[in-house]
Amino acid sequence: MTDHIKIPNVPPLVRYTTNGVQTVFTYPFPVFASEDIRVTINGAVQVSGYTVQDAGNTGGGTVTFSSAPPLNGVLTIERNLAIERVSDFIESGEFAANAINSELDYMTASIQQVARAQSSMLRYAESEAPANTAMPARSIRANKALGFDGNGNPVAVSLEGSMAAPDYTAAGDGAVTRTSHDKFSDFASVKDYGAVGDGVADDTLAIQNALEAEDFLFIPAGTYRISATLALRSHQFVMGAGQNSVIEMTADENIIEIPCGYTTLQNLQLRGGVAGLKLYGASAPCVQNMVSNITIDECEVGVLLDGHNDTNKPCYWNSFINVLVTRMSEHGFHLTVTDAGDTPNANKFYNCRAYSLGTDISGCGFYIEAARFNNAFTDCEANVKGTATACIRIGSACSQVLLVNPYVESNMLVTGVQIDAGSDETSIINMLSMTDGGAIVDASGGKYNTYNSGWPVKNRFATARAMDITSVLQRFDTEYIDTTGTVELDLSHTVHLVSSYGGALSLVLPNAGDAVNVFMIIKKIDISSNLVTITEDGGNGPDARTYYLGSENDYVVMLSNGAEWFVLSSNRSPGNNTYYDGTGTYDIDMSVDMYLLSSYGGAMTARLPPANAVQASNRTITIKKVDVSSNVITITEQGGAGPDQGSRTLNSPYDAITVMSNGAQWYIVSRYP
Repeated sequence: MTDHIKIPNVPPLVRYTTNGVQTVFTYPFPVFASEDIRVTINGAVQVSGYTVQDAGNTGGGTVTFSSAPPLNGVLTIERNLAIERVSDFIESGEFAANAINSELDYMTASIQQVARAQSSMLRYAESEAPANTAMPARSIRANKALGFDGNGNPVAVSLEGSMAAPDYTAAGDGAVTRTSHDKFSDFASVKDYGAVGDGVADDTLAIQNALEAEDFLFIPAGTYRISATLALRSHQFVMGAGQNSVIEMTADENIIEIPCGYTTLQNLQLRGGVAGLKLYGASAPCVQNMVSNITIDECEVGVLLDGHNDTNKPCYWNSFINVLVTRMSEHGFHLTVTDAGDTPNANKFYNCRAYSLGTDISGCGFYIEAARFNNAFTDCEANVKGTATACIRIGSACSQVLLVNPYVESNMLVTGVQIDAGSDETSIINMLSMTDGGAIVDASGGKYNTYNSGWPVKNRFATARAMDITSVLQRFDTEYIDTTGTVELDLSHTVHLVSSYGGALSLVLPNAGDAVNVFMIIKKIDISSNLVTITEDGGNGPDARTYYLGSENDYVVMLSNGAEWFVLSSNRSPGNNTYYDGTGTYDIDMSVDMYLLSSYGGAMTARLPPANAVQASNRTITIKKVDVSSNVITITEQGGAGPDQGSRTLNSPYDAITVMSNGAQWYIVSRYP
């Protein structure tokens, strides 16, 4: 059984004269996919309003219209393939019959397409030796007709006497005189193709024909009613006379689609339809398009950017200037990807506005659902009714979206900017929020930055490095924990106030390797005797041990260097000590908190540093005699009187004295016995 289509000797084109009733038309040639069918009515390409059945069948299929084409129209259905090869056979790889058959089918169909196109060309008869086929040079044939000399070769023939004489000269220096015909050929109007613009007539075919024929097209003032989508071509320039040039859609279709690149659309009003303007890559990458001074009214979606179904034909680098969308029912501006294509990336919006004008709206002023790599919205406004989801919404498939000077306004607790979970690196600068809801509502886990935006925190930096900073007021995100059992801490807060009133509580620090340069404080705030135990996920804990907070107001301050957690300060730090066994004078160096001294070999003098020494001021130390001899340990002060203005002695085993310096003298804090 054949598992691929065959390409029979059937011309890949069929024409019908429409009767205003018939909606189903047969095409007798095979196509590989429905996109390979090109449908025109009176020469105007149709991009919507019909469906293609039976793509992939050798015997062809049918084209079915949602409404019958007009009476006495010329309907053309043709196979229109992109002449390209995008597949390849791998060296020493599989060479399947199905694959080679498909390649040969496509090649044969492409050859048929070229042959059919050539069959309608003017050409020399087979019995005649071809004469010169090159036209005269551009400078010679300008403003002339094509004729033939005595040998049958093409020549340029003067139009004098058959057209108006040269009658236009610009006013500036260096201007040349041009014929009226030449001047009028600079650009065409849709009215040159039969468009009426009276708000009553259906101007669909007239405008479609004009778009098919002209690279520079003017739409004069008027209301042009259409019933099918208008599609622009690459490098096309279409402009109107401002807001008095209105294109009004009467069907459930998009008004204008730009499936290609390098087009310009400006100075128009679009009204009605599904999407006022849709950009997507279909016939070519949808790149470098310019849309300016456009008003879109009473549509479902004003401007739709769609990544579509081919990553090789993306929707990138398009610019929108002074675009106003009003009375939309779903979204003002929508960036998304509906198939296997790429997200719309690096598109720029300047002074664009979504304004619902009291109309119920189910979506958002701007719904940036799927977009990456610096889609920038500068001086844009979203003013929507309280039925909206948000004024501006950043979707889960977004990264690096930039909002500069946005204005958001709504009521009924509608959010200014909603940031969805999964989005990353959103930046908002200088936002004015006039909403009843939150200025910024974040579900991304803090993966956004703001400057002079939001409330009550106007500035938020997700990741930042300051080389030199002066802080006037410093605040820490604080988490309150009141529970029992085990709680795993994350990096969302610096200060943790914990209560173990209900029972013992174990806190697990993030692994130090996941918390490079993180500063963290934990404080027990309840009066119970229930322990707070601090450990580390996959590590040894603060200062390489388990830490305990047992009493009210016990605390620990820690810092990770990426390898381990270090304790910077705590009222629960273990004491440190030194042991010395000797005789004579032993100078206390203040390096530890407790000095354990043995005078077993003979009398000893333990000499404190001066009370005003840097290492002594505001320090407390303990000196204890630990040997069983009767040799005395005398406590003195270098250059001073000693503790409480005198020398003190430790006479018996386990005698101890605790002293403290206030920077002026040494005081005895406690003594045993």
